[in-house]
Amino acid sequence: MKIEFKDVTFQYYSEEKPVFEHLSFTIEQGTTTAILGHNGSGKSTIAKLIVGLLVPNAGQILIDDVELTEQTIDEIRKRMGIIFQNPDNQFVGVTVRDDIAFGLENHQVPREEMIQQIEKYATLVDMKDYLDKSPEKLSGGQKQRVAIAGALAMETELIIFDESTSMLDPKGTKEINQMMRSLKENFQKSIITITHQLEEAIFADRVMVLNEGKIVLDGTPQVVLKEKDILEASGLKLIDGLDVLNRLEKDDFDHKSSIMEALWELIFKM
Repeated sequence: MKIEFKDVTFQYYSEEKPVFEHLSFTIEQGTTTAILGHNGSGKSTIAKLIVGLLVPNAGQILIDDVELTEQTIDEIRKRMGIIFQNPDNQFVGVTVRDDIAFGLENHQVPREEMIQQIEKYATLVDMKDYLDKSPEKLSGGQKQRVAIAGALAMETELIIFDESTSMLDPKGTKEINQMMRSLKENFQKSIITITHQLEEAIFADRVMVLNEGKIVLDGTPQVVLKEKDILEASGLKLIDGLDVLNRLEKDDFDHKSSIMEALWELIFKM
């Protein structure tokens, strides 16, 4: 799924100024893109515009060269899945099985096929043993994995993770980050992760950093994550490994080049 923003402007009615003006970028099909920024930078607004929960004040949003409009949104939205930050707000079923089945039932998938899809994707996210459990008995990370299973069962072409780890403990965060990596490696899907955590950008093909509604960095993780000053000016906290690298960069020592390269490799294997 290819996504294009063409000269997009958006402003909330309650705000005095636009979140962004004349924003343009293209996300290519089958890529994993991390959109980074502090609270209020506009990154979550982008996610809501892509899925049609918000409408731009000006400009165009194109999905595979089709403009996102009131007439096209229903068909386009069927091809997308979004995982929100609060896992408790995403459940509509009494059990995990019911929740994964919800979208399939709405699309009138035959029962036998539905059962197969539920089993397949619950197994994939390691939640098969919880199919008859109440969502209330699950951890935050488990709830997010169920939401991912629901999106996969619908065979969506795009999955958006909108701050999906921000309310999780470290264990749940690790689970979801590992799941995002697995999706990238094993499925031909477009993935967008909206986050303020640099750790979640390491596995992406491309990283876009927003600050005050503008794209201030755009490139591979290896390029973007070296821009310490811009990242910090954008309100982003450097991960420990990057902080060490930036300190070493200022010093002279034997075999500096090879040591720095080895540290970079370690960071990208996290």
